[in-house]
Amino acid sequence: MAGHKFTENDPISEMNVTPLVDVMLVLLIIFMVAAPMLVSGVPVDLPQTQADNLNMDKEPVVITLNKDGTIFLQKRETPREELIARLSAIVQASAEEVYIRADKTIPYGDVMVLMGDIKAAGYKKVMLIVEQPS
Repeated sequence: MAGHKFTENDPISEMNVTPLVDVMLVLLIIFMVAAPMLVSGVPVDLPQTQADNLNMDKEPVVITLNKDGTIFLQKRETPREELIARLSAIVQASAEEVYIRADKTIPYGDVMVLMGDIKAAGYKKVMLIVEQPS
């Protein structure tokens, strides 16, 4: 509209994006702070090794054995008596392998008993998760 003079009564046709940018920056900061906490799972002091990282296409079945001897299937605490039944149900849903995260202070025998339970549930591949030295 060439030659049109705007007056006080004309509607404003521009969108103010400043509040939108403010909200997006706040959300970005929240996600940056929260993301590392979501990844760690159950806190365990893993042993360190020089092994290479694994490439995983789908989310693995992870069993964690913390320093108190408590067993977690994924991130849910699971009594040892229920572990084989729950793992058997998962193995029928096409999971092929299980990853064990065991605290480095856990006795070797306890880890081997856990591995035996996993094998009894029908898994053929059992792998141990370790940390790489920093």
